[in-house]
Amino acid sequence: MTASISSSLRACCAAAALLAAGLALSGCAGMSETVAPAFADPAKYELYDCKQLEAERKAIAARTADLQKLMDKAETGTGGAVVSELAYRNDYVSVRGQAQLAEDAWRRNKCRDTPPGAAPAASAPQRPDIKPAPKPGSAAR
Repeated sequence: MTASISSSLRACCAAAALLAAGLALSGCAGMSETVAPAFADPAKYELYDCKQLEAERKAIAARTADLQKLMDKAETGTGGAVVSELAYRNDYVSVRGQAQLAEDAWRRNKCRDTPPGAAPAASAPQRPDIKPAPKPGSAAR
């Protein structure tokens, strides 16, 4: 009789522990939007110009989309929600924090998106083509 009670008690404790872990992990998901900036360096984008911020915002958006796809794919498998949380949530929260800080810098610098198809800015003046001088002693034929 005591063996069945102790095994029932163990099963009940295990179920309670799993439930508590599930609740803790689900709480992290809702909290990620407000805590995200805490996982990114607030001074990272202070010295970025608009061109650098535009490239960074695009890279962050691509990384966020990749992580979201990975999380969605993980959630389709057995125990997927736990795998998704353990494997990808920290990266996802960090990237969301970076995105928020990059957006803040974008607004602070009053940047605007480059229109599609716009010519890239000239990086340096082009040198005119100069032909090398003929070598001494060689005659032009």
